[in-house]
Amino acid sequence: MNASPIRLVVCEDQGLVRAGYVTIFNAQPDMEVVGEASDGESAVRVVERLRPDVVVMDIRMPVLDGIEATRRLAGSEVAHPAKVLVVTTFNLDEYVYEALRAGASGFLLKDAPPAELVGGVRTVAAGEALLAPAVTRRLIGRHALRVRPADPEVSGRGATLSVLTEREREVLVLIANGLSNAEIAAELVISYETVKTYVSRILTKLGLRDRVQAVVLAYRTGLAQAH
Repeated sequence: MNASPIRLVVCEDQGLVRAGYVTIFNAQPDMEVVGEASDGESAVRVVERLRPDVVVMDIRMPVLDGIEATRRLAGSEVAHPAKVLVVTTFNLDEYVYEALRAGASGFLLKDAPPAELVGGVRTVAAGEALLAPAVTRRLIGRHALRVRPADPEVSGRGATLSVLTEREREVLVLIANGLSNAEIAAELVISYETVKTYVSRILTKLGLRDRVQAVVLAYRTGLAQAH
């Protein structure tokens, strides 16, 4: 029996771009676009009504921008946060960082090939964060410095970094540096499954939802340093 398709809402103010996304996603056997929005305010309404599996969100939109829309749909105060995949361009770096802080599960560049876009949706739908290592280092590493650091020992929900073991801190730094689980396993000479266990423990101990929040926290607290 086939699993239910990934239900998507596409939020993009440019009609041609939005139509392109819809065509790409609906062409996949495991995806279905159930709603569209051309501005942030409409996006919030549509997503709250339809409860899709993944929201594809542009940043620059009229009425309400994608960052605020993301915060309303996936922010720390939201009881049932949506999974938001932000699409952007390199010249909007600072906005991407703010979108991640607002609760986005990841981001892709607007000029990403269709296969990458589709893969990104599947990754986010599966509950994993989508962070391209090179882009992570460039965006978060640079723009985390613009944010006033929190107490170096305190996470966003009050848990302290002191609850982490030395190895867990090491893993968190490598996550913040943009390494994938496989790369972390190779770096520390441990198994892939062990890395997954460490990542899960880190998120649980710090009260974080996903890998994106872990990366942001590592920079905000000063545990990781921008390159």
